[in-house]
Amino acid sequence: MIYPAVATVIRSLFNRTGETFVGLDNYLQIFSDGRTFHAIQNNIIWVLIFPAAVTALGVLFAVLLERVPYRLVIRTILFMPMAVSLLASGVIWRIMYEQNPDTGALNAVVASVANAVTHPGHYQGARPSQPDLVQGVGDGYQLSQLLAPGDVAHIGFIGFPVAEIPSGAKDAQEPTAQAGQIAGVVWRDFKPGGGGTVGQVEPGKLGLPDMTVQLVDSGGAVKSQVQTNSTGDFSFAGVGSGNYRVVIPAQNFHPAFGGVQWLGSTLVTPAIILAAIWVWVGFATVTIGAGLATMSRDLLEAARVDGATEWQVFRRVTVPLLAPLMIVTFITLTINVLKIFDLVYAIAPGSVIPDANVIALQMYLLAFTGLGNFGIGSAIAVFLFLLVIPVMAFNIRRFRGER
Repeated sequence: MIYPAVATVIRSLFNRTGETFVGLDNYLQIFSDGRTFHAIQNNIIWVLIFPAAVTALGVLFAVLLERVPYRLVIRTILFMPMAVSLLASGVIWRIMYEQNPDTGALNAVVASVANAVTHPGHYQGARPSQPDLVQGVGDGYQLSQLLAPGDVAHIGFIGFPVAEIPSGAKDAQEPTAQAGQIAGVVWRDFKPGGGGTVGQVEPGKLGLPDMTVQLVDSGGAVKSQVQTNSTGDFSFAGVGSGNYRVVIPAQNFHPAFGGVQWLGSTLVTPAIILAAIWVWVGFATVTIGAGLATMSRDLLEAARVDGATEWQVFRRVTVPLLAPLMIVTFITLTINVLKIFDLVYAIAPGSVIPDANVIALQMYLLAFTGLGNFGIGSAIAVFLFLLVIPVMAFNIRRFRGER
C-alpha cells in the first residue's frame, strides 16, 4: 500500500515517458487544462448534490418503512443495486436513458404521456406531390387555387411508407361534388411497381383515411372540418356561394415524441447523478434504518404524549437522534463520490464524456488510454488522494471524539 502511493507521487514529478524531471509542472497543468478543470467542476457538483440527496432519501425511506408491513422485503429491494457492480448498473441505466422510446424505458414512459397529450399525426413526413399544394399555417398545407360550391379538390401526398397509412385504406376514388358541396380526395400519389401519372387518381393508389381537412373562407375563418373516409374522399355540405380554400392542417403531420436526450451534453451529469442515487439510496436506507431500529421508542412516545405532531417528532426527536449516523453516511458517500468512475464511464456516450467527465475518469483517460501520459495521470491521482484525506480525517476525529 505504501509503495504504490510513494511511487505514484514520484511518478507525478516526471514527464510523460518518466525520463525527465518536471517538478510541479504536472500539477500546474491540472488547473490549466480545460478538460481536467471541467472534471474538477463536475466533481464539485457531485459533492454538493449526491451525498445530501442520498442521505435525505435514506432518512425518509427509513422512517417510512418503520410504518409499513414487509419492510424487510422492501429494504432488500432497495439494497439490491448495491449487490450489482457499478459497471453493470451503468449499462442498465445507459439502456434506460436511450433516446429512442422503443428502446429507452424512461423515454417510453415520457412518450406515452406526451403522445397522449399531443396526438401525433398519421402522416408524419408526408409532402405534397403537386405544385398547387403549398405551405400553409405552421406545418400544414393548402391548395393555392380557390374553390366554389360544385368544385372538386385533388390532394396528393408522397414521402411516407404504406405502413403509416391507417388500416382499412382502399384505392382512392374520384369524387363528385353535388350542388352546395365542395368535395375532394386525398391520396398517396404513388403507384406500387411504378408507372402512373402524378396528380391523377388511378387504380393502385391508396386513399388516405382519417386525414383532417378544413374549409376556410376568404377571411381565413374555418367554416367546416371533416375527416377523410377509407378511400380518402371528403365533402363539405351546405357551402354558401363564394370562394373557399381547402386546408390540410398541421395536426395531420405532427411527429411522435422523439424522446428526451438524457445523455446529451446538457443533461448527462444530472442523469448520471440520478443513476448513482438509485444505486446508493439502499445503502443509506439500511444504514439509517438500523440506527432507527435501536432508537428508544420511549422518547418518541413521550413527545407524542406532550402533544407533538408527527412532523415535530420527526424534526425535533428522530433527526437529532439519528444525526451521528446521518453524518457517517454523508461522509461515506462523500468519499465515494470523490472517486466516482464506473457509472460515468459506463453511462456517458463517448461524444459527451468531456461534459460528464470527473477527476477519476480524467486520470484514466490521460494515463491508460492512447494518451499514455502517466505523469499527469499520477498527478491527478495524488490530487484526488489529497481531496479525500480531509474528509477521512474528519471522520476519524469524530470516531475518536465519540469514544
